[in-house]
Amino acid sequence: MTPGALPAASAATLVADPVATTFTGIHPTAIIEPGAELHPSVSIGPYTVVGPHVRMGAGTTVGAHCVIEGHTTIGCDNRIFQFNSLGAIPQDKKYAGEPCELVIGDRNTIREFCTFNIGSPSGGAVTRVGNDNWIMAYVHLAHDCQVGSHTIFANNSQLAGHVQVGDWVILGGFTVVHQFVRLGAHSMTAMCSLLFADLPPFVMCQGQPAAARSMNFEGLRRRGFSAERLAAVKAMHKHIYREDLTLEQGRLRIAELAGRFPESVPDVEMMSSFLALVSPQRGIVR
Repeated sequence: MTPGALPAASAATLVADPVATTFTGIHPTAIIEPGAELHPSVSIGPYTVVGPHVRMGAGTTVGAHCVIEGHTTIGCDNRIFQFNSLGAIPQDKKYAGEPCELVIGDRNTIREFCTFNIGSPSGGAVTRVGNDNWIMAYVHLAHDCQVGSHTIFANNSQLAGHVQVGDWVILGGFTVVHQFVRLGAHSMTAMCSLLFADLPPFVMCQGQPAAARSMNFEGLRRRGFSAERLAAVKAMHKHIYREDLTLEQGRLRIAELAGRFPESVPDVEMMSSFLALVSPQRGIVR
C-alpha cells in the first residue's frame, strides 16, 4: 500500500487490539503525506503525521501524536509509542537541507517522547538503529549515531552526534554520552553516568565523569558465555585496568589471550580491534 494515494484523513476501518492497545489500520485523523510507503499491515494512531519520504515495513505500529518525517526507513514489527519525533533534521548549524537518512531496523520498541534525528553530510549522512532494541522514554539520538542490536536504553539516555553503540549495550537512566564516543558491545553504564571517553566492550562504568567499575559478568552469563569466555574477559580487565600498562601494551597482551582461551577468539578480536581505534585525545573510560 502507498498511502500517498489516500486522502489525508483516510476513513480506514479501525479495530481495537485489547492486547497491544493499538489500532489495526490508519486512524482517520492521521496525516499520511503523498509519497509515503507503508506496508498494508502498518498501524498508525490518531493525529500522527507521516512525511512523504517515510517507509515502514510489515507489522509496525505507531501510536498517537507522533511525527515521522525526513528520509526515514523503519523496518518490520517495530512498536513506536505516542509522542515520538523521528527523522527531524539534525541539531547541527552546518546542516543545509541535504537528503540525509534515519534507518531503523526490525522489532524495536521505542517508548514515549524519543527524538531520533537524521544524519549529516559530514558524518556519513545516516543515523542508524539496529534490531531488537528496547528504547525507553525521552531518549535522544543525535545525527549520525550508530546503534547496534539488542541494546537497552533506559529513560532519558542522551547521545550526542556521531556516537557508536555496540550490540547488547545497556545504558542506565540519565546516561549522557559526548559526541564521537564509542561504546563497545556488552558494556553497561550506571544511572546518571557521563561519558567523555570510549567505553571498551564488556566494561561497566559509573560516575560523572564515568569511571570503570568492573566487567559485565552477570550480563554475559545471561547471554550464555561459557566459563572459559568469562575467564578471558576477566583477563582482559586485568590487562587494561589492573596492570601498569599503556593502552597499546594492554592491547597486545589481550591479543595473546586467544591462544590461552580458544573459545574466546571472537571476544579477544573484538576487544583488540576496539582498542586499536581509540583516539589518543579521547582515550578510554578508566
